[in-house]
Amino acid sequence: MNDVQGKRGFEELLADRHGLLDAPHYRAQVEAIADAIVTALRAGKKVLWCGNGGSAAEAQHMAAELSGRFLRERPGLHSEALSVNSSTLTCIGNDYGYDRVFSRQVEAFAHAGDVVIGMTTSGSSRNVVLALEAARKRGAVTVAFTGNGGGKVADNADLVLLGPDGYAAIVQEVHQVMAHIVCDLVEQRLIFEDGLA
Repeated sequence: MNDVQGKRGFEELLADRHGLLDAPHYRAQVEAIADAIVTALRAGKKVLWCGNGGSAAEAQHMAAELSGRFLRERPGLHSEALSVNSSTLTCIGNDYGYDRVFSRQVEAFAHAGDVVIGMTTSGSSRNVVLALEAARKRGAVTVAFTGNGGGKVADNADLVLLGPDGYAAIVQEVHQVMAHIVCDLVEQRLIFEDGLA
């Protein structure tokens, strides 16, 4: 990952983001992820999210956009983040090691047809990689929000949202924008195509 050094002004900082959201490959990636989530929810399945640090916060944020609401009134959707139960995290971390904090929960909660989404800016977060490996074994659809070339997590994902190369903050900003668009598309399809309201 690139190290950012030295003092930089507003224009230079803004230039880091310039054009990132216009990349043409995002449209197909976002629509495929939204389709997978809609298919799962229509079948009575759920969406599980995981990530570390800022990506954990983004995972929780996006899980809430679906379980609560995003922009429109509708019933809650089954969407949960695997980073929110401190007793579970510390139990698994203590008994199995931090690498297993998400995969153990996937073993417990994921079923065939569910969607498991791992968020990692580096693409190499071991616990996220193992979560997607476990999800595949359970027959879940695996999705990676990643960056910096994709990393090992992309090898374990059915669908990949590939963010830019660079430091974590910029990758996370792209992830957040694209994940919000995913949530919007999911909500629109379930309301306007299925009449969920």
